[in-house]
Amino acid sequence: MKIRIYNARIITMANGTDILKGELHIEDERISFVGTKEDAKQLLRETVFEREIDACGNVVMPGFKDAHTHSAMTFLRSYADDLPLQEWLYNRVFPMEAKLTEEDVLWCSKLAIMEYLTSGITANFDMYMKNEANARASVDTGFRTVLCGSINDFGGTVEGIEEEYKRYNNYSGLLSYQIGFHAEYTTKRKTLEKMAELAHKYKAPVYTHNSETKSEVDGCIGRYGKTPTAFLDSIGMFDYGGGGFHCVHMTDEDLDICKEKNIWVVTNPASNIKLASGIAPVKKMLDMGIGLAIGTDGPASNNCLDMFREMFLTTALQKVSIPDASAVDADDVLYMATSGGALAMGLSGCDTLEKGKYADLIIIDLQQPNMQPLNNISKNIVYSGSKQNVKLTMVAGRILYEDGRFDIGVSPEEVYVKANESIGRMKA
Repeated sequence: MKIRIYNARIITMANGTDILKGELHIEDERISFVGTKEDAKQLLRETVFEREIDACGNVVMPGFKDAHTHSAMTFLRSYADDLPLQEWLYNRVFPMEAKLTEEDVLWCSKLAIMEYLTSGITANFDMYMKNEANARASVDTGFRTVLCGSINDFGGTVEGIEEEYKRYNNYSGLLSYQIGFHAEYTTKRKTLEKMAELAHKYKAPVYTHNSETKSEVDGCIGRYGKTPTAFLDSIGMFDYGGGGFHCVHMTDEDLDICKEKNIWVVTNPASNIKLASGIAPVKKMLDMGIGLAIGTDGPASNNCLDMFREMFLTTALQKVSIPDASAVDADDVLYMATSGGALAMGLSGCDTLEKGKYADLIIIDLQQPNMQPLNNISKNIVYSGSKQNVKLTMVAGRILYEDGRFDIGVSPEEVYVKANESIGRMKA
């Protein structure tokens, strides 16, 4: 399908947050043109578009990339709140997760995808169980997902991770897979060493929860005499790069390792403050040139999948904790939430709006009071933007959400019914 979006303010992210006034053309899954109306004159004479969208001066930009999620945990939204992390995880989350079926994961993941779309999120990096159901949810709805391995001592095998790595990297154009495990503190050393061997076999990055709480770090030091980052690095886990989710309690040595080994840090500010885990040293990481991305974490610990809230908290928490009101510029945060997330997830074809890239994009409505006046549009998006400003969300050239309506192959009402049936059965 050929689509033209014109009369737009385009933030390509290829040149930071600079704004190009012009238009963008899409052919099937990819962007075929980005430029001014003047530059498009010849193309307009030669091309017949199936749809032309007048952006009315609104912003067209890369979709947000939610770089750490547990989508199907929508079934636990507002079920296990106001508890410390270890009690939340072991006494409330794990017992309920043991009751999950493939169908539960399918429908609860579709519910999460709907929420991602309303927040302008065009791809997520999902670490959960029953990945076949998760994959089906993404392909069925047309959403882009990077699956992440999640084995630990409670389930899964290294052999299973290798099978998933091969399967889901050849499953659909909307799906890819990265090697990963849940965390150092939930995974015995022998398994971790085998995971490092797997990374070496495929020369692949590895992703994991890392240094989310002080007790997690202290426990690892007690076991191995090293922090989680240093220990995992010592067994060769990050020889081909990777990523750490959370990375709240990091030493200077940990940060040096992240820089040296190209370990992306995915910060999850809302989850970290809700679970009282702490505030990650994002400003310090940014100053060191460590790759940074933003994730919501799962809807059991956040509880909403809202990239606007995450962006605001990413910068605001740094300002108040340092304290320095100039810390972590909004433009840097917008990069983390879009291009940074894409690169952290291995989605180099979705990081910017340029010819040949995937048409994973959003339209942000500026014609609302929270976005006026237009003193600085990128800062408006980070500091005052919200889900109400998302007019359209497109993945791989297909419009999945537009002006409050979904086109994902199923009605919202059916998704809500199925998700509530799942939690009702598990709570019975």
